[in-house]
Amino acid sequence: MQISWQIQKPSELSTTQLYDILSLRNQVFIVEQNCPYQDIDGLDLLAGTLHVTARAEGTLIACARILHHDAGTEPVKIGRVIVDSACRGQKLGQQLMGKTMHHLQDIKKAIHLSAQSHLTGFYRSFGFEPVSAEYLEDNIPHTNMAFRPGRYPA
Repeated sequence: MQISWQIQKPSELSTTQLYDILSLRNQVFIVEQNCPYQDIDGLDLLAGTLHVTARAEGTLIACARILHHDAGTEPVKIGRVIVDSACRGQKLGQQLMGKTMHHLQDIKKAIHLSAQSHLTGFYRSFGFEPVSAEYLEDNIPHTNMAFRPGRYPA
């Protein structure tokens, strides 16, 4: 499978690309996980947001969102990390996080994420460590994690 990766600012996304991102997130986070929540939160189109996407044969198969990558002091936040259910088991999650972390390798700010708790081991492999006790977010156990510089080989 030939995969095309892109990292785009909101202004670089076409209407179709944004629709595909929102559709995949809806499909997995809301329908598959049976978790009704407000995914469209006003952050996808902010100037300090980036979208990391993977397409195969024109179809979106994985994506992640980076918030606050710009020059502000707020920590970078990685979220909405997702792989289409039809493509799981092919190490796309690792590739997606690898591309995301590689893009952020020169960032001089803290990098945070809110992990579904069953995925903390996955995120640890990229240099993240838990910084909170487990909590429920939308009835799904989560753990806040922070990147520890020098822990992940870029």
